[in-house]
Amino acid sequence: MGLESVRFITFDCYGTLIDWETGILSALRQALPEYSHTTDSQLLEMYAESEVRLESGPYLSYREVLERVAEEIGRRLGTRLSAADCRNFAESIKDWRPFPDTVAGLRALAQKYRLGIISNVDDDLFAATQERLQVPFDVVVTAEQVRSYKPAFGNFHEAMKRSGVKKEEMLHAAESLYHDIAPANSLGLSNVWVNRRFGKHGFGATTPGDAQPSYEVHSLAELAAMMTASN
Repeated sequence: MGLESVRFITFDCYGTLIDWETGILSALRQALPEYSHTTDSQLLEMYAESEVRLESGPYLSYREVLERVAEEIGRRLGTRLSAADCRNFAESIKDWRPFPDTVAGLRALAQKYRLGIISNVDDDLFAATQERLQVPFDVVVTAEQVRSYKPAFGNFHEAMKRSGVKKEEMLHAAESLYHDIAPANSLGLSNVWVNRRFGKHGFGATTPGDAQPSYEVHSLAELAAMMTASN
């Protein structure tokens, strides 16, 4: 499918718009100062493994997912984090910052397209993040609202329902092949992989995946340029 018919662009948030790996590592290093010998890659891989397992089970709030992720990482490293440490890690999401190109890219896209969010997060946590993104979104679908986590199809169905657009008028942009690109492909949605880890080894904090995206870019600036050129 081409891009000429796109009217509505939905985004994954954390990892795509927000530099979550920097945020995750900063919060984990603060909670685990004695484990400076553990590499960033090791911490991010442990994060990804714990998060996807917890999200795949009975529904938990994302705040609880993050608390349990921190607890599990501590246990795997041979230490016991306090309840306060785990809560602080979960609350740190409010301080995670956008990538340098995010706000300008969103503003450029908002001039021509309706924008939406489909995010594995709680409403109040995203509300804090949204202030940092500095653009309005027509549709915001959180895991809390639909009681499920991507790659579940229901999160995408809800966004389509609320937007009122036809399938061919929607484009989904995301960093995770596993959580976003794979389900978008299954649903027949055009999608763009915002490959934030381009040039880096491994999948970082994201669950590995092998889905093939409709398009690939490395930044929101590149996405904005691509969408401008398509019209």
